[in-house]
Amino acid sequence: MTFREYLCAIKDKRVAVVGAGISNTPLIESLLEAGVDTTVCDKRSREDISESAAYFESHGARLRLGEDYLYKLDADIIFRTPGIMPTNPALIKAIDKGAVLTSEMEVFLSVCPCKIIAVTGSDGKTTTTSIIAKLLKNEGWTVHVGGNIGTPLLTKSDSMHPDDIAVLELSSFQLITMRQSPDIAVVTNLAPNHLDIHRDMKEYIEAKRNILAHQDSSGRVVLNFDNVTTRAYADSSKGETLFFSRREKVRDGVYLDGSTIFDAIDGKSLEIIKSNDIYLPGVHNIENFMAAFAAVRGLVSYSSMLETARAFRGVPHRIELVRELRGIRFYNDSIASSPTRTIAGLRAFDQKVILIAGGKDKGIAFDELGAEIISRVKTLILTGLTAEKIRSAVVNAPGHSGNLKIIMCEDFADAIQAAAVTAQEGDIVLLSPACTSFDRFRNFEERGDTFRMIVQGLE
Repeated sequence: MTFREYLCAIKDKRVAVVGAGISNTPLIESLLEAGVDTTVCDKRSREDISESAAYFESHGARLRLGEDYLYKLDADIIFRTPGIMPTNPALIKAIDKGAVLTSEMEVFLSVCPCKIIAVTGSDGKTTTTSIIAKLLKNEGWTVHVGGNIGTPLLTKSDSMHPDDIAVLELSSFQLITMRQSPDIAVVTNLAPNHLDIHRDMKEYIEAKRNILAHQDSSGRVVLNFDNVTTRAYADSSKGETLFFSRREKVRDGVYLDGSTIFDAIDGKSLEIIKSNDIYLPGVHNIENFMAAFAAVRGLVSYSSMLETARAFRGVPHRIELVRELRGIRFYNDSIASSPTRTIAGLRAFDQKVILIAGGKDKGIAFDELGAEIISRVKTLILTGLTAEKIRSAVVNAPGHSGNLKIIMCEDFADAIQAAAVTAQEGDIVLLSPACTSFDRFRNFEERGDTFRMIVQGLE
């Protein structure tokens, strides 16, 4: 079924689209153009989305805006934005009355005419997705990138060719209701994350499992062998299972042995590249490349893998070198919204760093991060709602001697200024918050952009 055929099939249905953000706006436009009875529901006020509201209404949509946007939700089909969990009481009531709950991404998986590679995990999703897309493009494939990154793909699906490849980054919020899996599924790792939204870790793990749960024998899953939780996903695999590992020699997949990355096919190992061919710093980026290499096996040559590893400069907000000033290097790792992500950032450097951390709590303990900070940070600068919680984890961690300098700053700009004043030639200043940005910023991108702007203005 094509997207056009899907729209024809639901033309007599009442459709509610929950969330009028970037991902759903093209969908809403397509529904209205096809003459589908459409209600747009959004928590924001008319003033907040005035231009979009006027457009939607002028094309026949009904609007449900403000705090009561889900009150007495009544529709045959409900498109859920990833920010609204399926456990929302209003959604549950609607489903009990017969509504079908879906999403822009779920429909895309059902109508996409080409092969789909999708990536999920707690850390490394965006970088791994971007590497896969770059590998394929360097090999000559026509690639469409979407999901959490790129542009919404559903409304573009009818113009895709069967020989193209779609590469998606998928979050647990997108996957939790997914009833279809991609052709190639990649799980980078799993660690406690988003526990302020998911009911518990079990729900989070099961949501991620959906990326492979609906594959058949023709599917491929790429799993992190070094992560106990992701390795256990192999039990759910119905098709080809490939592992990647930087600690073990795997029989089928990609592994690191010394300084060489190998591709193992039924126990036979072939050299792909040397680890120092990878431009991006950090062992976590070695893992990201290994996951990507396994995903594109048979689609990309080893020569393209080498070329991409040497040329790929990374993704903004992910250990992004912003500036070198007076011999001090400033790195933006604003994507690090969990302790495990910040730990990976700290381990990317072979020296102690000046760390700026803190933000909004996600319900994750900072104990492990506290111990890592003691061994890898020379000065800790804390700001945001979790500043005191992180400080407590550090001072109570084994090995804390009181020698680590900790600076508490109310203002984000003051934290950056304090880092610049404290740093000396040869130092590294790393913004890696270990928390979400929502105490001060709309998202991690805005936080990273603010960091970049302030750093560029330092004299």
